[in-house]
Amino acid sequence: MRYKYKPTKFMLPTSHYDKAKADRAVTFISNLKHTKGKWAGKPFELLPWQEQIIRDIFGIVKPNGKRQFLSAYVEIPKKNGKSELAAAVALYLLYADGEASAEVYGAAADRQQASIVFDVAKQMAEMSPALMKRSKIMTAQKRLVNYSNAGFYQVLSAEVGTKHGLNVSGLIFDEIHSQPNRKLYDVLTKGSGDAREQPLFFFITTAGTDRNSICYELHTKAKDIMNGRKSDPSFYPVIYGLEDSDDWNDEKNWYKANPSLNYTIGIDRVREAYKNALDNPAEENVFKQLRLNIWTNSTVVWIPDHIYERGNIPINFDMLRGCTCYGGLDLSSTSDITAFVLVFPPRSENENYIIYPHFWLPEDTLELRCRRDHVLYDVWKRQGYINTTEGNVIHYGFIEKYIENLGKIYNIKEIGVDRWNATQMVQNLEDIGFTMIPFGQGFKDMSPASKEFYKLMMEGKITHGGNPVLKWMAQNVVLRQDPAGNIKPDKEKSTEKIDGIVATVMALDRCIRNAGNTGSVYDHRGLFFIDTYR
Repeated sequence: MRYKYKPTKFMLPTSHYDKAKADRAVTFISNLKHTKGKWAGKPFELLPWQEQIIRDIFGIVKPNGKRQFLSAYVEIPKKNGKSELAAAVALYLLYADGEASAEVYGAAADRQQASIVFDVAKQMAEMSPALMKRSKIMTAQKRLVNYSNAGFYQVLSAEVGTKHGLNVSGLIFDEIHSQPNRKLYDVLTKGSGDAREQPLFFFITTAGTDRNSICYELHTKAKDIMNGRKSDPSFYPVIYGLEDSDDWNDEKNWYKANPSLNYTIGIDRVREAYKNALDNPAEENVFKQLRLNIWTNSTVVWIPDHIYERGNIPINFDMLRGCTCYGGLDLSSTSDITAFVLVFPPRSENENYIIYPHFWLPEDTLELRCRRDHVLYDVWKRQGYINTTEGNVIHYGFIEKYIENLGKIYNIKEIGVDRWNATQMVQNLEDIGFTMIPFGQGFKDMSPASKEFYKLMMEGKITHGGNPVLKWMAQNVVLRQDPAGNIKPDKEKSTEKIDGIVATVMALDRCIRNAGNTGSVYDHRGLFFIDTYR
């Protein structure tokens, strides 16, 4: 495969590309052999994406000749050859990096996971007579010794307390998304390589599910550097995955996320995994995370993405002026998201239910929430999808006026509101002239409309216009189900905010119960039961 190197845009103006050093690393790795599948025993010829990484890391140097990049973060889907690449890097750091008494460590969530890369490196060394002449392999201890420079490659267990005092020249940190906290990361990276002139911390992982993790912190840093929002010349970012705007159902996008597709992994395998994801919502998150490198929630989503996207149809709100609609108001706390959603009923058999959401956050806490929650509130505000009120708490008076103005544009018949969160704001809206309907958050009130919402989404009879805040909340929803089969969105179990979906369910309930002013659809057809856990 032809490859033409182009130096990364992350190079410092004072740095330069040392082709000889890059060639040395590439040549060393090319003399290793693959260990698995149809490639086993064949020379390790780097794929273009792999060679780019190796040449950037080992070939870009500062004026003193030392490496510019001290940390490399590589996030990529499974089966793209990341374990083989990490093993090759470990061996280069141990045998060919010119470091006296090299100490290369392998770490992961547990010793077994860290041993995966080590075992590949051990096999590579065993297939290389030149390396074996100066090596001793201690399999039980997961240790590979290089006698020629008094160095070693050692797998670490996950216990943090025993890792202080290491003199790290190289660290291979595999699947850092599985770390339960940042303790091991801090111990192995904070000051552990200070005695070395050019230590390399090599992090390689797939996407994860915990957005409050050290991995997501590194992911966010990498994205910020790649997009020019931050600068850290010592940090080398590589992320192969889909953006929120990319269609995960489009096979062309699979190649964007999988640079080794049709080399180390066949397209048929990905197609099979995709089919399973469509058939089973539980598999959708797995497919997105492991095959497309999309950060997902750890729980099964209530409304799969491909079902939700059926409602992503442009909405002409000017055409809805004066039309009848129903509202759902989720006030939450004074420091959190407040959601108000309007639902417009179909005016003919050919029309869909139309959802029009509105969201508010306190202005003074917006930046803090972006950093703390790793959520794009600031972007959504600039795009007009989130409103802010002055101060560090929600200004209910501002929202009251906003809803009053909406009532002058649209014919808002009723507004459902959590009866346990009835505040002065509810009384004020009633005084303005709105009909406020108390709405319980238990199974009795929430289940019928929740099931109807899911049914309408499945049938493609909901139009939401692709509002990104509502989409994010839909992906966050975790359901609670009682023994009788009743369901409701569960704020406690849901990992992120779902206020917009709760408000939508309340608004839809009022909309359906007043359909044609002839009573409720539930009255003449009964409840529609959906097995959402099938």
